[in-house]
Amino acid sequence: MFDIARIASSLSTWWWLVLCLMFLLYVGLDGFDLGAGIFALFSKDEEERGAIMASMAGFWDGNETWLVVAGGILFGAFPLVYGSAFNYLMIPLMIALWGIISRAVAFEFHVHAIGSKRFWGWMFALGSLFAPFGAGIALGAALQGFPMSHHIAAEGVTGAHALLFNVVPHYSGAAFTFLSPFSIWTGIGAVIAASLAGGLYLCARFVPGDVIHERAKKWTNAFSMIALAAIVVTLIWSYAIFPWAAAKWTGANWWIWLVWIVVILGFAYKSMVAHSNQHDFAALLWGEGVVALMWFAMWATMFPYVVPNTWTVQAAANPADSLAVFTLFMTGFVPIMIMYNWYQIWVFRGRYTKKAMYSAH
Repeated sequence: MFDIARIASSLSTWWWLVLCLMFLLYVGLDGFDLGAGIFALFSKDEEERGAIMASMAGFWDGNETWLVVAGGILFGAFPLVYGSAFNYLMIPLMIALWGIISRAVAFEFHVHAIGSKRFWGWMFALGSLFAPFGAGIALGAALQGFPMSHHIAAEGVTGAHALLFNVVPHYSGAAFTFLSPFSIWTGIGAVIAASLAGGLYLCARFVPGDVIHERAKKWTNAFSMIALAAIVVTLIWSYAIFPWAAAKWTGANWWIWLVWIVVILGFAYKSMVAHSNQHDFAALLWGEGVVALMWFAMWATMFPYVVPNTWTVQAAANPADSLAVFTLFMTGFVPIMIMYNWYQIWVFRGRYTKKAMYSAH
């Protein structure tokens, strides 16, 4: 006989892990092309912006599919989180989506524009700045938990419908409840992290000696130090304001977190050494390793919550039968998407100069 509770627990944990992976793939892959766009804010001519845009023309939209998949998993596996997130985080998510949309439109128009080429170049660069800033604010606000209450939606509703409404909590905050010093800081931190990733990407994409490569090298050196400082500030701030994080980091298994930090610092050191030796692709991979390790550490710290102090993974998940159907129809797409995106990146690999890249733009 099937144990429904065990099946529901296993499936919800499975989708929580897949959700972690999808967000990581988006942060890791789209982070570097957003960072390259932030770098383009400081480009001295439109030819350089065009070359940067052309360098990611083959896969920038593929990188964003992981965000769509993550949204689909939230909708299908954790609908309570999905629904309330678009109340609590409406404004920062709008900022992020406006940034992503403006980038997408700029990619289409910049190459054909004559009189408005500069305008579309700036739309690409500003959109690249707004997207990580909005997403970073949303992440910081989510870590603070969603303000939810019962009995809100039942006002004016009577009888059996009122009892039904009271079972599900509803968003009880205001439009700007998400805004706090910490959420603003995580928005800035996301811009810093994307800027570093963008510098590593441009160094790996352009030929050493090319003007973009040389500028990106100096940019990466500066943002390596800024990013390390930002990580330290974020960890200390998180320890101070999140009791659930402090309890884990200083609990019985504190040594695991200490080892984890040492490993992260080791990856960061390897990235910086590879960058200084002009092993640019290796530096990019070590840098992506830092992002992955920090992302896994954040999710492990939050567990068993999917939203800290709001919903556990089990409480936020759909019923077992819905999760079973969702699993049957969706799981097979994940490895196919990973293989397709990897093939796409492999096809468009290679290094170029500013002139060669712009001429193909």
